[in-house]
Amino acid sequence: MKILVCISKAPDTTAKIAFTDGNSKFDENGVQFIVNPYDEWYALVRGLELKEANGGTVTVLNVGRADNDPIIRKALAIGADDAVRIDADTNDALYVAKQIAHYAKEQSFDMVLCGKETIDYNGSQVAGMVAELMDVPYVSLATKLEMSGNVATIERDIEGGVEVVETSTPFVLSAAKGMAEARIPNMRGIMAARTKPLNVVAAVDAQEATAIAGFSLPPAKSGCKYVDAANVEELVHLLHNEAKAI
Repeated sequence: MKILVCISKAPDTTAKIAFTDGNSKFDENGVQFIVNPYDEWYALVRGLELKEANGGTVTVLNVGRADNDPIIRKALAIGADDAVRIDADTNDALYVAKQIAHYAKEQSFDMVLCGKETIDYNGSQVAGMVAELMDVPYVSLATKLEMSGNVATIERDIEGGVEVVETSTPFVLSAAKGMAEARIPNMRGIMAARTKPLNVVAAVDAQEATAIAGFSLPPAKSGCKYVDAANVEELVHLLHNEAKAI
């Protein structure tokens, strides 16, 4: 079983957010980057669990420049067999999807696993585009994945219940919370990651469909107002006249 897990670089959630070049670029100075948690904790770990149960290989793939290599090495330390970095610098989801789909089709992977979204852009677009470009089934927001031969049984939460679907390989899946439990790389894995293959391949020719026009920070949080529990009239007045919908 050949499993491809797509990983993305994301800023740590504690990072201070700032922009440069007239608010058109994210300022990376002093920012600690991590593997996007949905990719690492759920897609990658579930892929490793399937390999351990059924045999096969897990390859991690990232679209980015050389400064992404440290987060790729972390994925290798967690247990991936090898890694591929498609050498490109883009924020366009379709461009990224075209790179992934071309490589996945060329290498005949049985499944492509992605996190449900990145924690910086929250687009949740790439996995669906990859499936469309590969012309294979796609299941989004999956919380459980089991394999029996080449047939996958997948669960995902829906309003009021759980939906269970079946599909055969190849397919694309985006993983949500519940798919797996996070793993911490041990010293043996960290040492092994230094010698595991990290292959850099050129991007295929593809046009970007979108461009970032600008960023803006949300309004600063205002102070809290405290109302005495006995002063119901003031509370009602504040809710009617000052409170804003969230």
